[in-house]
Amino acid sequence: MGFARTCSVALLGVEGVVVEVQADLEAGVPAFTLVGLPDKSLSESRDRVRAAIVNSGESWPQKKLTVGLSPASVPKSGSGFDLAVACAVLAANDRVAPPDIADLMMIGELGLDGRVRPVRGVLPAVLAAADAGYRHVVVPERTVAEASLVPGVSVLGVRSLRQLIALLNDELAPEEDEEPAEGRPDPMLAGLTLPGVGQGAGLTDTGTPDLAEVAGQGAARTALEVAAAGGHHIYLKGPPGAGKTMLAERLPGLLPPLTRQEAVEVTAVHSVAGILPAGRHMVDQPPYCAPHHSATMQSLVGGGNGLPRPGAVSIAHRGVLFLDEAPEFNGQVLDALRQPLESGHVVIARAAGVVRLPARFLLVLAANPCPCGRFGAPGGMCDCPPSSIRRYQGRLSGPLLDRVDLRVEVEAVSRSELIGGAGTGESTAVVAARVREARERAAARYRNTPWRLNSQVPGHELRTRWAVAPGALRCAERDMERGLLTARGLDRVLRVAWTVADLAGRDRPAGVDMERALELRTGVRRGMATATGEA
Repeated sequence: MGFARTCSVALLGVEGVVVEVQADLEAGVPAFTLVGLPDKSLSESRDRVRAAIVNSGESWPQKKLTVGLSPASVPKSGSGFDLAVACAVLAANDRVAPPDIADLMMIGELGLDGRVRPVRGVLPAVLAAADAGYRHVVVPERTVAEASLVPGVSVLGVRSLRQLIALLNDELAPEEDEEPAEGRPDPMLAGLTLPGVGQGAGLTDTGTPDLAEVAGQGAARTALEVAAAGGHHIYLKGPPGAGKTMLAERLPGLLPPLTRQEAVEVTAVHSVAGILPAGRHMVDQPPYCAPHHSATMQSLVGGGNGLPRPGAVSIAHRGVLFLDEAPEFNGQVLDALRQPLESGHVVIARAAGVVRLPARFLLVLAANPCPCGRFGAPGGMCDCPPSSIRRYQGRLSGPLLDRVDLRVEVEAVSRSELIGGAGTGESTAVVAARVREARERAAARYRNTPWRLNSQVPGHELRTRWAVAPGALRCAERDMERGLLTARGLDRVLRVAWTVADLAGRDRPAGVDMERALELRTGVRRGMATATGEA
């Protein structure tokens, strides 16, 4: 009779729970029982582990074997427990010393030949191990760079079960040839990316498109700069071909690079979602996610069978979520964005459990003025009936639009702007420098508070702790009395005004900043802001 234990991690969304893997050998009819609330893929580890141990040159114990995953009440899924199960079985059979693996955290899938295959979610799993006090982690060799992002943890990468057994027994580790044939993809990386995600999920590698490539659109460019500086959501409305998508694709380039902590958060989400590019162990630039308008509720906010997986709102965490043709999205799907827009996270409840996923993104909505897109265009070519136009524009609910700070009319580009003015606008680098300075000014103002951007500050705090210039709120108060602004809308106008003031280098918003903020929210030109130009 033998007993041994080691540890692994069960992922619940992007958070990990340490799981103790126990193996017990008793005299009796040979059998392999796996308990502890495993899912289908984990239950199949019995056959994978048996074949991997035998094909690694080790003997399989001809006894009654019970492997328990504790705590038993936590749902466990995936093949990442294989390595821990195999080592616990070998230790119970006295092939390795049980004390040597008791404090090891093991993550990895086993092939039938004993090779250790990479799995998704290594970074959040190692983060959970570090939080639980574990300092030694064993992972597949291909995920060592990802696991090493966690400070204070010693990471051991192995190619095969044979190598790990030799290392645990202080023996000479055998060489394992892992190089794929020339011109062929590496099959060991297949487990890191789920089928049907990446480009299909709307995650786009936009490269570095330059804002200078956008012809005209002065008002929209200004709104884009304000959105990037203050973290404000933006709604672009205009005819087809005016440049709405071009503007949205250039917004991530205006955002500053992710900090170390933010990069770890984003990388953890992408690792769990199975969209972390092969060979890239950290996402250090703001992501850009643009799902198709046929996206379901689960693909946008998260969900799926069993424990929920991250959706587009989490994939766009710390980056940009672009919904092109927004009125074509299902209304219930769009309204599901209201919670993450306010809180910066989404809570998904399923029968298998409740998962909290990060979702602090910058939302960009784009829409045509009518189903045909020609309403209000020069020439009056729109043939949509008024009722159809009202229904189309009404697909974006009032409560959702009330959470969008900036609403911009993107007008069609004129011939002179397109032919004669191409490439004359400011570049992404120039605008990004102003955005960075404005963010630094806001961060200095909110020092010793939990906020860093104007869009994050609660309205009550902004009204009571940081006063605007005398008389600056007069125009906004007048709009509120007329019913043109809600209480939430007034707070959002105030946040935008602070961002406009930060971009202009002012210590606090003046009347012209409030005018510009109201103009950016309502689309109605104000006299003071118009007279002062780019205030």
